[in-house]
Amino acid sequence: MTRKLLWLILLGLFILEGTLLQWIIPEVWQSKVYVAPHFILVIVLYIGLYVDRHTALVYGLVFGLLQDFMYYSPMLGPISFAMGLTGYLAGLTHRRLFSNIAVSMLVIGLGNLFFEWILYGLYRVFQVTHLDLQWAFFHQMLPSMLINLLFALIVYVPVRKLFESMQSVSSAADE
Repeated sequence: MTRKLLWLILLGLFILEGTLLQWIIPEVWQSKVYVAPHFILVIVLYIGLYVDRHTALVYGLVFGLLQDFMYYSPMLGPISFAMGLTGYLAGLTHRRLFSNIAVSMLVIGLGNLFFEWILYGLYRVFQVTHLDLQWAFFHQMLPSMLINLLFALIVYVPVRKLFESMQSVSSAADE
């Protein structure tokens, strides 16, 4: 049941990212900075931190490919690749670091920057964008990371409880 709930949560966030959140972000912000809420990425990073790196890779690839098809990408695959790789790398810290809120926020913040950096690099290599790296960092990557960190902080407790219940259900099934 909890795996189905996780799929539904991610599907709801997918719909929310493309519809409602574009209207919530103030117009003043959109003229000076570009804020991209990547809430699915935040949940994929949480999956990597608290469940498994392979599971995070699968969720990242699936929902990244959906975003490639529906919303963002001028090419097919960069968001899927970046989200899957970032979730996998976040999963490498699973049970290696003491998991508390500070470590989680650090991994999510760095993962978000890494995701944005991969996208920028791929778009730059294939000449989709011609923005300067410094401008892109201060006007796109950093504001997006801060918004996503705020979301990660808001959903930390419910998401952690969801993943703990998933682990208790799977350990009960193993016995």
